[in-house]
Amino acid sequence: MSRYRGARLRIVRRLGELPGLTRKSARRAYPPGQHGQARKKRSEYAVRLEEKQKLRFNYGLSERQLLRYVRKARRAGGSTGTALLQLLEMRLDNTVFRLGMAPTIPAARQLVNHGHITVNGKTVSIPSYQCRPGEEIGVRNREHSRKMVETNIQFPGLANIPSHLELDKAKLTGKVNSLAEREWVALEINELLVVEYYSRKG
Repeated sequence: MSRYRGARLRIVRRLGELPGLTRKSARRAYPPGQHGQARKKRSEYAVRLEEKQKLRFNYGLSERQLLRYVRKARRAGGSTGTALLQLLEMRLDNTVFRLGMAPTIPAARQLVNHGHITVNGKTVSIPSYQCRPGEEIGVRNREHSRKMVETNIQFPGLANIPSHLELDKAKLTGKVNSLAEREWVALEINELLVVEYYSRKG
């Protein structure tokens, strides 16, 4: 299954708020479709699947990518759920979003893909690049790149910059001070259910 490119509010109505996917909020509180308002008892599998889908859509991953991250998190030792969220939070596209340089993760991915973002002074166009403590995230020294990011910083997608990052608005640079901490994850998610979902699939 490839990355989702359809109507974002439809997903928000089904799964709840996804701060990385869109800044808009759905007017209707129930899921879309003919049976959206019907109260159904959900199976344990459905609950786990929903949590997995939240993670997938919020961070803009394909099914294959998310599975790769789960396997990597298992190898990391410690809590697999926390390691998984840490890996996703430290992606370059998410870091650009959390610094306020882009209004959403898809917009941040586009900035990275189009070569507007630098890491330690070098252009990096891979959204899945894993940011490490000590690295500096900047904007390419081109008028178009700087104007776009300056506009975005005035209206960030999320109000607070997480504790592992710091932003210098004047220089349009961000610093990664440490690994992301669980309490700063903006998405409401039960990561243990995601790990369970994949462990039951084998």
